[in-house]
Amino acid sequence: MAEIKVPELAESILEGTISQWLKKPGDKIEKGEYILELETDKVNVEITAEHAGVLKEVFKNEGDVVEVGEVIGIIDEGASEAPQASSPQPEQKVEAAPEQNREEQTVQVESEEQSAGKPRPIATPAARKLAREKGIDLSAVPTADPLGRVRKQDIAYYEAPKAEEKAPNKPKPEPQETQKATVADQKPVERIRMSRRRQTIAKRLKEVQNTAAMLTTFNEVDMTAVMNIRKRRKDQFFEEHDVRLGFMSFFTKAVVAALKKFPLLNAEIQGDEIVLKKYYDIGVAVSTDEGLVVPVVRDADRLTFAQIEQEIADLAAKARANKLALSDLQGGTFTITNGGIFGSLLSTPILNGPQVGILGMHKIQLRPVAIDEERIENRPMMYIALSYDHRIIDGKEAVSFLATVKKLLEDPEQLLLEG
Repeated sequence: MAEIKVPELAESILEGTISQWLKKPGDKIEKGEYILELETDKVNVEITAEHAGVLKEVFKNEGDVVEVGEVIGIIDEGASEAPQASSPQPEQKVEAAPEQNREEQTVQVESEEQSAGKPRPIATPAARKLAREKGIDLSAVPTADPLGRVRKQDIAYYEAPKAEEKAPNKPKPEPQETQKATVADQKPVERIRMSRRRQTIAKRLKEVQNTAAMLTTFNEVDMTAVMNIRKRRKDQFFEEHDVRLGFMSFFTKAVVAALKKFPLLNAEIQGDEIVLKKYYDIGVAVSTDEGLVVPVVRDADRLTFAQIEQEIADLAAKARANKLALSDLQGGTFTITNGGIFGSLLSTPILNGPQVGILGMHKIQLRPVAIDEERIENRPMMYIALSYDHRIIDGKEAVSFLATVKKLLEDPEQLLLEG
């Protein structure tokens, strides 16, 4: 017998939640095969089997919190296939008949769908089992999974409204009970359990607000020069590097140059010490269906524009496919977030602790700008915001940092001189 243990994940992660079992007791397992999905504070991790055999027993169910090193199942290494179920007793056969009929009907429906050319829905084993038990068509169940997989909880949410419709009418409450009921109690609601990642996001953002002396300063950038460069060079850039020239490489380069001039914004507080970081690992906030994640572009000061664009594109794709590794999320020194892609005109970004600075980008909008005393032109303008920890960064330094970013973006050729 071989134990299935929760593996070491990362130094800061001590527990996780079982999102789903990919195998069920009795299933044959090959060494290295994925057997369950574990949801941690930062990413979902697929756990592989270290031994081949048959999954004999599981000790934890989906939704249970487990700790690193905890035994959560047993693999029978000596078994080559699932054991045959013993023949049911006469009274058991009666009970099993309806269940068998339901499964046969579901299998028949799936066979008819496949023969008709209808694609078979992607679903977890647990979801398929529950769908068979309840006679539910998996293709009709909506899911929020990034890969389109139907999960067990999706079926539960899908079934809830139907259960309410089928429920018999409740008896009318007594007059005294009616007086106690509030209007809110009579309104329809839906309760959705927060994912572990969403709980962690909420906890950490609140911790930042409680511990950091956060302040935000604003400026605006004339994006004319950057947009002209992109317009002139985008086709050639794509042909040479097979990646599109976006705004993020310009902002990343400008931020790194400004951090070199104002190093306290690339630091963190540890106890009564300030840790100045001599490297530039820039976090880029990415929105996913399961919440905001901040993968890190390593050593951004050493990368070219093309390398930065490629790295950001790769990290964003991995984030939306829920394929980020823990190493992709650890150790950033400063963060850039772009609310402009959702139409945000202005915002105050929250620090990504333990970092002490975050730059917020916003929507580019044509606005009339005074060129001199006599001329006014419509220019593509963007508001930028810097939130910072006032415990170690003074207002003068924060404002100067933001002014440096503005200057470099309005004259992008300086980015080459800044290295």
